[in-house]
Amino acid sequence: MRRFDVFNGDADGICALLQLRQHTPRSATLITGVKRDIALLNRVSAAAGDFVTVLDVAVEKNQPALDRLLSLGAEVFYVDHHNSGELPSAPGLELLVNTAPEVCTSALVNGYLSGAGASWAIVGCFGDNLDGTAERIAQTLAITPDLKLWRELGILINYNAYGAQVSDLHFDPESLYLRLLPFGDPDVCMAEDPDLYMTLQSGYREDMSRAEAADLLINENAVKVIKLPDEPWARRVSGVLGNKLALDAPHRAHAVVTEIPEGFLVSVRAPVKNRVGADTVCKQFPSGGGRAAAAGINQLPQESLAVFIDALRHQYN
Repeated sequence: MRRFDVFNGDADGICALLQLRQHTPRSATLITGVKRDIALLNRVSAAAGDFVTVLDVAVEKNQPALDRLLSLGAEVFYVDHHNSGELPSAPGLELLVNTAPEVCTSALVNGYLSGAGASWAIVGCFGDNLDGTAERIAQTLAITPDLKLWRELGILINYNAYGAQVSDLHFDPESLYLRLLPFGDPDVCMAEDPDLYMTLQSGYREDMSRAEAADLLINENAVKVIKLPDEPWARRVSGVLGNKLALDAPHRAHAVVTEIPEGFLVSVRAPVKNRVGADTVCKQFPSGGGRAAAAGINQLPQESLAVFIDALRHQYN
């Protein structure tokens, strides 16, 4: 029997898998990629009797590949929090899907494991911009951790995932996961592998500093839109910048549009005080998807930018 671990390369996907494999170690073929690389099941060559774990990628975006694997007789354990469409039901499929806006995959795995590995669940929640969820899980710990440090680590792991290709990133998500795997505790990780932490922290600070000079397209009471250039640093910062803007102005929706050769890469954050609608806006465009609180468009044509801004205004005004 072959095993495959398929996971989003952001903080939520990585931290969800850390929890599972620190609790139940096993050898598996790892399949991951940049944050926007979500059709990951297409890369799985499983057959009858093989076992596939899938974390933090939308069922809807992987439905044909999932159907193929199940038809071949593979067993699949699937955990996710994105809008899923109509959920399948089949022998050999175990689904753990919850699309509530205050839930992420790390939190779902934390519940599935009854709190084993909760420290990494907290880091994953912070990385997914769910500070309240992270803090609630932290209340179940026997210790009182420095949540400020864990929050920063989650943001940095998440920051590493954004880019058009792996070469944009500081670390390949697979390599980053393997580097974190030996550490059952985030504090031990930061103490024993300071180079990892410092590399991400330095890159994050430099990229966010550049983002301060970004073009402001829309700055209204309900909506703010920022445009970034076609540069690796801009692609790296696009998601975490949206998260920071959302926390700084929790009653406002935010969008970060990053220039790419095909048009724009778009990240949308619903207001923190009303985490709905981001997916509704983005799914109006062919390469759009995500969840109610946070969504994106992989390739928005230049001529569609005004249409996108109108859709954003319509959703939140």
